[in-house]
Amino acid sequence: MLPASNAYDFPLLIKHLLTNASRAHARQEIVSHPNTRLSYETFERRVHQLAHSLNNCGIEDAMRVGVMDWDSNRYLECFFAVPMMGATLFTINVRLSPAQLLYTINHGAPDLIIVHRDFMPLIDEIKSGFERDITIIPIGDGDGYEAWIGKAADRFDFPDFEEARTATLFYTTGTTGNPKGVSYSHRQLVLHTLGLLVGFGVWPGDAGFHRGDVYMPLTPLFHVHGWGFPYAATMLGVKQVYSGRYEPDSLLRLIADEGVTFSHCVPTILSMLLERPSAAHIDLNRWKVIIGGAALPRGLQDRAAEAGICLHAAYGMSETCPFLTVADLSSDDPQIQAQTGFAGPLIDLRVVTPDMEDVPHDGETIGEVVARAPWLTQAYLDNAQASDALWSGGYLHTGDVGYMREDGSVQITDRLKDVIKTGGEWVSSLALENIASSCNGIEDVAAIGMPHEKWGERPVLLAQAAKGANLEDLRTSVLRAVQSQVDAGALSKWAMPDLLLFVDQLPKTSVGKLDKKQMREDVLKYSDIKS
Repeated sequence: MLPASNAYDFPLLIKHLLTNASRAHARQEIVSHPNTRLSYETFERRVHQLAHSLNNCGIEDAMRVGVMDWDSNRYLECFFAVPMMGATLFTINVRLSPAQLLYTINHGAPDLIIVHRDFMPLIDEIKSGFERDITIIPIGDGDGYEAWIGKAADRFDFPDFEEARTATLFYTTGTTGNPKGVSYSHRQLVLHTLGLLVGFGVWPGDAGFHRGDVYMPLTPLFHVHGWGFPYAATMLGVKQVYSGRYEPDSLLRLIADEGVTFSHCVPTILSMLLERPSAAHIDLNRWKVIIGGAALPRGLQDRAAEAGICLHAAYGMSETCPFLTVADLSSDDPQIQAQTGFAGPLIDLRVVTPDMEDVPHDGETIGEVVARAPWLTQAYLDNAQASDALWSGGYLHTGDVGYMREDGSVQITDRLKDVIKTGGEWVSSLALENIASSCNGIEDVAAIGMPHEKWGERPVLLAQAAKGANLEDLRTSVLRAVQSQVDAGALSKWAMPDLLLFVDQLPKTSVGKLDKKQMREDVLKYSDIKS
């Protein structure tokens, strides 16, 4: 059957995520700390003004626009205006080292960068190394940006184009080499948005993400599109709150004052908030939090439950846009609490051997997690070798190891690179971290494998103790807890750590993950464990 001559072949474009929200929820608020409140109607008008402003600066179809800003309405406006005009949004990680920042800018080749004044010193430090002419638009929280877009017309003709057009670009954190460029098309982002809404909207009762929620991301917007929820929240037309700088007491006040019900963050951020004395005076019983980016230590999970927080876990990575699985951590079932979760809609998730054969779904047999989904990145920017390795065998390789249960749920046990290989056995660093984090007085902990001449590697624990804790008593408590799991047969004898080192703070990557590469380098400074 031939379509009607005037039928509209609806392309999956980011502009269509905004259409109904700006109409049906025109008066709903988008709040940007400290003093900006916009209606969706005003937000859409500003998206048009930003597109005109970029166009007036020479930005045209297929060019790249970088952004260096705090989480704000300005950033959200860039999420829409830049790809809607046919350009590529380049979300620049402001927490990278100057050398890595320069590398990503030169490799990503933006034509223009919008830079908050707080980050101009970074640009001034590295701009002599720019390999091309880049227009820099310096802005402030209100004055610079408002003056820039305020002169522009409030209607821009956003064209239709191929949904395969690149919409976004960002770079991985680069803990194992130079950061890699990851890009996504309009089609991928629209499908990912729909996948999020289905995957997180089907939970019973009030546990899911829905139009009644008040959304505040606690994941920087430069990190995998703020995990994709800004697009989903805008499509739903929910009230959104953007916090600017991540200051713990300010975040807690926003949660209370704006009635925030839905957020997502890495464990580090959640721990930071719960440690504040003011957290005890805020009702967190309506707050739903998605934990991702790193494994949630069991001790932190228990503290969140005591505060009344409804916890879910999401699993994914930069290369998966990132949504792959979701798990309900607020369940009373310990088996459910412990799992990484179930694959979301349209996601083909497998656990395989090195030969790409499925491992038994027995909840025990370990393999690498691989995936297919309509929103996975297809390649790294200008890195064919890494792209081929990423998609070896026709599935995207996550680099994570775990097992699958009979019901299809998945449990990640470690990063492939973080598994501790000792005495001919694999020891899960996550298992050790969960045991240690459950001990009173442990604020944060990491397990790493260090080279050993006889045994290949040996486990070492690095821990951050609570203020005032007796370190020797705490050391005894942690080692006894690990030993009890060995005695019970839950852990191999090889899992007993050779060292437990207390540090003031564990090193983290720019997106809040444990930086185990740096830890291994640091441990070598403290102790010789090679023999």
